[in-house]
Amino acid sequence: MRTEVIVVGAGPTGLMLAYELTLAGVPAVVVEKQRTPSTQSRAGGLQPRTAEVLDLRGLLEPLLAQEPSETTGGHFATLPVELDCRPWRTRYPHPVNVPQVRLEAHLERLLGEQGVPVLRGHEVTAVTQDPEGITITWHADGTPGGGEARDGGEIRGRYLVACDGGHSTVRRLLGVPFPGRERRMSAVAADLTLASRSETVPTERKHFSQYTRVAGGFHAILHPIGPDLYRMLFGRLSGQGPDRETPVSADEVREALHAVYGPDTELGELRAASRFGDAVRQVERYREGRVFFAGDAAHIHMPIGGQGVNLGLQDAVNLGWKLAGTIRGWAPDGLLDSYHEERHPVAARVLRHTRAQAVIMNPGRDEELGTVRELVTELLGLPDTNRYVSGMMSGLDLRYPGVGPRLIDLDLTTEDGPTRASRLMRSGRGLLLSLDGRRRSVGDRSDRVEHVLAKTDEDVDGAGALLVRPDGYLAWTDTDGTPLDTALARWFG
Repeated sequence: MRTEVIVVGAGPTGLMLAYELTLAGVPAVVVEKQRTPSTQSRAGGLQPRTAEVLDLRGLLEPLLAQEPSETTGGHFATLPVELDCRPWRTRYPHPVNVPQVRLEAHLERLLGEQGVPVLRGHEVTAVTQDPEGITITWHADGTPGGGEARDGGEIRGRYLVACDGGHSTVRRLLGVPFPGRERRMSAVAADLTLASRSETVPTERKHFSQYTRVAGGFHAILHPIGPDLYRMLFGRLSGQGPDRETPVSADEVREALHAVYGPDTELGELRAASRFGDAVRQVERYREGRVFFAGDAAHIHMPIGGQGVNLGLQDAVNLGWKLAGTIRGWAPDGLLDSYHEERHPVAARVLRHTRAQAVIMNPGRDEELGTVRELVTELLGLPDTNRYVSGMMSGLDLRYPGVGPRLIDLDLTTEDGPTRASRLMRSGRGLLLSLDGRRRSVGDRSDRVEHVLAKTDEDVDGAGALLVRPDGYLAWTDTDGTPLDTALARWFG
């Protein structure tokens, strides 16, 4: 099989990347080791910036139609202060209630409708690069869902993007180091039903801080995620536990439920469960020749506040248009390398603050750390501190070097009537938005930059025109003193 881009991993990062490439007209193939999609909830919601990114492509509305969004603010280290994202001028001031499993199913369905192969049950066994492209060898016991059984084969492409998780096969086969810190604790994430419950079990959605409990040598978070369905995170206060590959038993979950929520709380059905730890790692370079790393294949941290999905989806949207531009021949020098330059520091920052949160969460309720929790809780009550932390946790404060902030989703009036700025970017192209009535030229770049005249009553810091990259960040305004053509050439060739 031949394609342009081989995407290894059918999690949210890999599926989103394949979708971005497809929007740009670049053929891609997704290769996934697991024969069937995971049914475990994993990340239970999306951070506001992730919601905005999905909205840029028109992907969010169908997901929100299935279930109402959250109405409580985010959290930092499970402290009892809601993070307020309203100062960041977002349409999604709260985390959005879209479980990871639903997002993955939606993306995979869209790829199927567009004829993009998602090859499940295909384990990558070799990766070889040469000056012209890259070849993977895969092995499979059979073809899921029917069809002719095959033992294996090869796929040839120009580039490969490893989106295959924290235990990336691609990273291992290439011998790419994954420096960082080993895990110091073991915990469990489980989806379950309850046959009976005590009064200590929550029955409605609340701020995340209200779900945390410590008792009987365990720390636990139990919260509803659907009709009669709960997600439970738990571990021993000692931090000890089996290694990641050891299956989670019903007896293990039952012991934690009884210890924390009392003997009246009885396990019904254990739907799915997995183990996680607090290891912190990041590859030194996001590019190795024709191979790129994204999502958990590039960085891992303790799962707190949906940060992994937030990082992975933005990795995909940052890389997708740059990779497409390179393949289609219009990318200026250095554009593809800017993926590492922009995204590596972002993940490094997340690794730092998730490590800090792991300490502040203090499940053992150490007395000295308890005073730190009290102080940080007071600080989060200050508007400036809350704004800073909410921007950091939500991803709304992100700015790349030499690039402006994200595009605010302005209410606009165009020649075609009222619309929103996000709806002008669903094609995956760049956007030149003229708000002063002046027509401007994008030269011979109309295949990758759309020019729209519009009006708005909202504050745009005095700008009469905005140039927006496909990932939703401002590349130029007419107030920064740089000629428009210079900015166009820098980002769009």
